[in-house]
Amino acid sequence: MNGLEKIKYLAFDIDGTLFSSEDIILNVYKESIQLYKNRTGSNIEIPSQEKIMAQIGKPVKTIFLNLVPQLEEKDRDLISDDVLRILCEKVRNKEGHIYDGVRDTLEELHKKSYILLTASNGRIPYIDSILDVALVNSLFSDKVTLDYNKLKVKGDILLHYIKKYNIKPNQILMIGDRFSDFEAAEQAQTPFLFCEYGHADLGEIPHFTAKASNVSDLLGLLN
Repeated sequence: MNGLEKIKYLAFDIDGTLFSSEDIILNVYKESIQLYKNRTGSNIEIPSQEKIMAQIGKPVKTIFLNLVPQLEEKDRDLISDDVLRILCEKVRNKEGHIYDGVRDTLEELHKKSYILLTASNGRIPYIDSILDVALVNSLFSDKVTLDYNKLKVKGDILLHYIKKYNIKPNQILMIGDRFSDFEAAEQAQTPFLFCEYGHADLGEIPHFTAKASNVSDLLGLLN
């Protein structure tokens, strides 16, 4: 018994769970902030990779509020839109890293009749770029993202799925690597599978229902 016996729906975080942006993210932010500086004459500093990676997994608006708090929201949104555009271009150009075993594992889970969902704080173009490159987009039944109205944090996405599919919290599994994923599972009272191969800092995740050291571990954890 591992706490996952009743799971039917799998809610995947994306970056740090199926894909790693770590190799490309700093250059994407540098390029986007430089574009903003060129347009406006601003002298804002480009955050370090450490500061950027600490934000990965958080809601987009939170990320840019934390990284460039001195800017107004409309200016943060301009940088955010450039980050999204450039990031999608790089992902589709096969930059970044799809974790080993993603396609085979998700195809097998799909064959076993698990319903695959996304529960990411990323935006749909970014999610689609990753899933397309990984050749798994067609396996996903639903992709819901934050609208900052009814869906303000990732836990709201899980609660949305629970209501939409009329299921119990113990039937949907949050699969992720960051505190925001743990927090979402806590909010929705669902089990949490911690992907320890992702971007989490040591000690970031207080506890979990189960953990995976690679993507393929999911097959052994889910019957």
